[in-house]
Amino acid sequence: MKAALELMKTRSFWLAVLMTLACAIVGSVLAGFPGFSIIGSLVISLLLGMVMQLWRPGVNEAMSGIGFISNKFLRLGIILLGFKLNLIDLARAGVKTITLAIFVVTGTIILTYWIGRKLGVDRQLSILTASGTGICGAAAVMGISPQITVPANEEEKKREDEVLAVAIVAIMGTIFTLIEIGIKPLLHMTPIQFGVMTGGSLHEIAHAVAAGGADGPVSLDTAIITKLSRVLLLAPAAFIIGAWYQRATRKDGTYTEGNGKLPIPWFMAGFLLASVIGTFVPLGATVLAWLVKLAYIFLGMAMAALGMSVNFKVILTRGRKPFLASAIASVILLVCVATASKLFF
Repeated sequence: MKAALELMKTRSFWLAVLMTLACAIVGSVLAGFPGFSIIGSLVISLLLGMVMQLWRPGVNEAMSGIGFISNKFLRLGIILLGFKLNLIDLARAGVKTITLAIFVVTGTIILTYWIGRKLGVDRQLSILTASGTGICGAAAVMGISPQITVPANEEEKKREDEVLAVAIVAIMGTIFTLIEIGIKPLLHMTPIQFGVMTGGSLHEIAHAVAAGGADGPVSLDTAIITKLSRVLLLAPAAFIIGAWYQRATRKDGTYTEGNGKLPIPWFMAGFLLASVIGTFVPLGATVLAWLVKLAYIFLGMAMAALGMSVNFKVILTRGRKPFLASAIASVILLVCVATASKLFF
């Protein structure tokens, strides 16, 4: 908390706020025009963040603030989106949705990791990429990472792997967001089916929100429910992956003792609290609408910050094989989840 308050006093933070807020507002305005509306404001904000990298001096100066916004503002936006979600609908959708999430997370992590290793990607980068692809994008990468301990002389490589894995899932999620929005008219899905597909197959929470929102409020709510069912599996996945990774490194003689902490998606508590308030407290349609608009501003800023954080140089030098592994797994994931949504929802 103290470090966050100190950061908020810096020029870097406020420059990052101005840059990401500009992207979020422009993204929101552009999303109102024909042609752009199908993409959605969040994806546009992310793309604008990538374009913002052309102003390298500004991005470099704002980098510490950008990291804070991409992490904290994403969660704040999701918490505020909780006001839009009706928990009664969540209860009705529960069993099938969590069952799908378990199959999606387990299958995608195993598949992405296996493909990555077959392509020659090292174990650490493979599991980070697999976790981001299967669970919840950058949050999963940074949540699983503490469970992976490395020698002191490999810490720099681990940080590079984290950045690379985050970049891969961010770009891959954006690509598949555009793909899913683009093929929506061809699938002849109900809003619930489309929401299940987007929430069950896209990587970042904000990507699922962006794609799910392209088919209306019912699809958006379903996408959030389905995606957050996957997010809820982050904690058990961290336990399992941490135990597996230690055993695997012991087996090949590269094990290093460490104290990885269990990553808990704390923002889920705020999201559920907001959902309870939105479901049972009569706030009024106007207040709820403004809270949701504010959520989209924060999410747009987080997406822009994520775009500004993409390291294209690392992607070009080391990212081709893990990117290919994530792409192949993402195609298989999309096909399987689309089929399941048509058959069971």
